[in-house]
Parts: sequence; structure tokens; C-alpha cells
Amino acid sequence: MQFSKAFVRFNWAALVMIYLVVIAGSFVRISGSGMGCPDWPKCFGKWIPPTSAKELPANYKEIFLDKRTKKVEKFNRLLKAIGMKKTADKLNDDPDIDKEESFNARKTWVEYINRLIGFIGGNMLLFGFGWFLLYYRKSRLTWLAGLNCIVIGIEAWFGSIVVATNLTPWTITIHLLLALLIIGIQIYIIHKISPVQSKKLIADKMLLMLVIIVFLITFYQLFLGTQVRESIDELTKQGFGRASWTDKLGWPFYIHRSFSWLVLIALTYMAIKNEKNYKIQLIRSAFLILIIELISGILLAYADMPGLVQTSHLIFASILFGILWMGVLRIKKG
Repeated sequence: MQFSKAFVRFNWAALVMIYLVVIAGSFVRISGSGMGCPDWPKCFGKWIPPTSAKELPANYKEIFLDKRTKKVEKFNRLLKAIGMKKTADKLNDDPDIDKEESFNARKTWVEYINRLIGFIGGNMLLFGFGWFLLYYRKSRLTWLAGLNCIVIGIEAWFGSIVVATNLTPWTITIHLLLALLIIGIQIYIIHKISPVQSKKLIADKMLLMLVIIVFLITFYQLFLGTQVRESIDELTKQGFGRASWTDKLGWPFYIHRSFSWLVLIALTYMAIKNEKNYKIQLIRSAFLILIIELISGILLAYADMPGLVQTSHLIFASILFGILWMGVLRIKKG
């Protein structure tokens, strides 16, 4: 089936917007703005957030804490219904959930902009699904585009859970993994509808195996990275400084660090093989992104760098994830 150039370009634009959502979410986290809006989908009960505490009732903390508490109770009932009673009990006993932050205009608007970008990204996927239904409904990809709309709907709902639970660490991890799933589905759709992206790059079974291995490790690295970030957040709450983090982070940090070297070795071999035989731009890009990613990781681990390094570390890892997924789709077994 032939797809129009406008449709292909629109899906590329939707993918870029999803990546912007990831960037915005990361910036929200490093700026401590995750609770800038204590409710969802509105912000302090308004579609356009306030700019001053004077616009809020005197007991706004109690009002929004009550709303969050009710939402957490519903979520706990859902967790128990699917057999996650221990998780529900732990969430119910977490004293941090009952903490309500004071209004901060900067944090409120950072979180609001994050939600606005997410709203645009979600509607772009919904519009793309509608485009499929109108012009390409016979394509098998139509159901996949619909599935992605469902996943981003779940992602939006789970964003409300992240807020309701006062940024409980494991909910942030699930939030990121859902974002990666959305990115993966969107890249697959682009691969199928774009004449350029649907062309196979090369037939090399060994190269394909390496790309698959590095892709899986990179996915696991993203998961481990969120675990390390969660541990750092917890250590910070307990009053531990950067100097003592490494000794207390445990096995996720050491595996995360060791796998980074494994990915570097594998991608270096791939890059050398590529330059000798194929000169595929996709592999060149993956190697370049990895180098930038490793540099940001080193700065995070050993240097007292600003929070923007955390954002770059996450976004370059996400881009590497996307490039490698493209490689998995476009390299033949041979």
C-alpha cells in the first residue's frame, strides 16, 4: 500500500513530539517540578494554572491532598485486584505520599508545559490513527496505530498516578517504560509506511545479532538508569551527599556502569566493521550518540554537574534506543 508523503512526514513529526515529551518529563524531574501541579489533568483545579498563591484558597493544600488520597485509594484497590497486595500496602504506608508542597509558580508552569507537550503528542497520535481510518483502514498498521493511542492513554492516566502518589519512584520507572513502548511502536509504523525506512540496509546476520544484543542491553540500561536515579533520590532524602552515593547505590549502579562498557565494545566493533564494509549512516549515528551518552554518564557519576546533564543522559539513551530499534528492523539476517 502506498502512503502519502504528507502522512509519512506527519508520523515523523509525531515521533519527534513524543521525544519532546520525554525531554520535558526529564526536565520536570531534575527541576523538582513533578508536584508543581498537585492534581491531574487540571493544574490546581484550572486549565490555565495560577501564577500566584493569592489565586488559590487558603486551605489549598488540604483540598488537593484529599483528592490525591482518594485517587491513591482507588489505585491501591486496583493493585490488590491484580494480585499486588504487598505493593499496595507499601504504597498505603508510605508517609511521603501525604506530603503536600507549597505553591511555586516556576515549578507549576514547568509541569504545566510538560503536560501541554504531552497533550499535543497524544493528540498527534490520535490524529494519525484517524488518518489511517479515513485513508488507509485496509492496512494492518491501522490497529497498531490504534494500540499506540491506547498505550498513550494509559501513559497519561499513569501520569496522574505518578502525581497522586507524590512521585513514588517505581511509578516513574513504569512511566518511562511506557514512553519507550510508544516510541517503539511509532518507529515501527514509520518503518512500514516510509519507502526509505522500509528498505533493508544490508544483509549481515552477525551485524544483526550485534544490533539486537546492544538494543536489548540499551533497553535494560534505561531501566537500570531509572533504578539508580530512584536510589539517588532516596539517598538525598536521607541526607547523604554525592561523595557517599557510589558506595550505597548497590548492584544496579555497578551493572549499569559495567553494561555501558559492554555496549561501547560492541558498538565500537560494529562501527569498525561498518566503516570497512558498509558505511551505514544509522550505525555511525548510533556510535556517536553512544559516545555522547557515555560522556554524560561519566559527568553524572564523577562530577558535580548541573541537572541538565541528567536530561541529556536520558534523552541520548532514548535516541540510541530508537536508532538501534531502526537497525533491528532494517538489517536482514542474510
